[in-house]
Amino acid sequence: MDRLNDGVAALAARARPGVLGVGLMNLESGEHFTFNGDRRFPMFSVFKAPLGAATLAEVDARRLTLDEAVVLDEQDLSPPLSAVADAFPARRDYTLRQMLRAAVVDSDNTAADVVMRRIGGPGAVTAWLSAKRLPDIRVDRYERELAPEAYGMASFRPAWKGSGFRTAYDAVPDARKLAAMRAFLADPRDTATPRGTLDFLARLDQGELLSPASTRLLIQMMRETPRAGDRLKAGFPADSVFAHKPGTSGLDLGISLAFNDVGILTLADRRSYAVAAYLSGATATMEAQAALFAELGRLVTRSLG
Repeated sequence: MDRLNDGVAALAARARPGVLGVGLMNLESGEHFTFNGDRRFPMFSVFKAPLGAATLAEVDARRLTLDEAVVLDEQDLSPPLSAVADAFPARRDYTLRQMLRAAVVDSDNTAADVVMRRIGGPGAVTAWLSAKRLPDIRVDRYERELAPEAYGMASFRPAWKGSGFRTAYDAVPDARKLAAMRAFLADPRDTATPRGTLDFLARLDQGELLSPASTRLLIQMMRETPRAGDRLKAGFPADSVFAHKPGTSGLDLGISLAFNDVGILTLADRRSYAVAAYLSGATATMEAQAALFAELGRLVTRSLG
């Protein structure tokens, strides 16, 4: 604990003016550490892990099936990152399983919005989290709402798919964009605390949220994500397994709204830990933020012994 306290405080000082939040929990004993543990941080794509859990809870309740057909029209499209939107209209037909996988594994925004609408919208996800006694995670907006609002843009429209979104973004005056970004950083919507994230990951790992089959499916999808290998995972042992969900805003006007990585770390000796790292309002380059997270991963590894 002393090593974590000193090391995380030093990393937080490096991250300024960004704010760092960290959580670490031994999933066997429940012993945990947090830094800014009760502070709310914008999730960005981290929310797709709770979305996946809420969706699979509907499958467990037999209110939907992952084999259900999904047929897209242009009103279903959402901002980048979205290979699903990029493939439209050449491809319109999917299954709900494919949409869920695209959302959790590939962080596809169109897929996430389609899945969320199918289970009742953002309010349904937050209601499920509240019912599971996870009030420190809240989902309030679709991706097609959140991204434009964060940068002072008008409502999303299908013509913005792919490069069209960047064109619309570039048309927003810097002053309006900066005001929107500052407002976003102060907004409690679509946020989570490190402590609340640890609770979610622990209860997922322990099978308290979903059936055994659904638990295995979601954790496996989190293991398969190809993204953010240069963050926490870069500092973990090479023979460990990290089932995780990153979230990233990018760097705009010299400010990063969100740079996150959360997940379940399993060491070679089968010890398991929930890990959560959030960074908001940073001004360092994306590479420097990734390097800071990799150093946090090395710190966690040393602290676990």
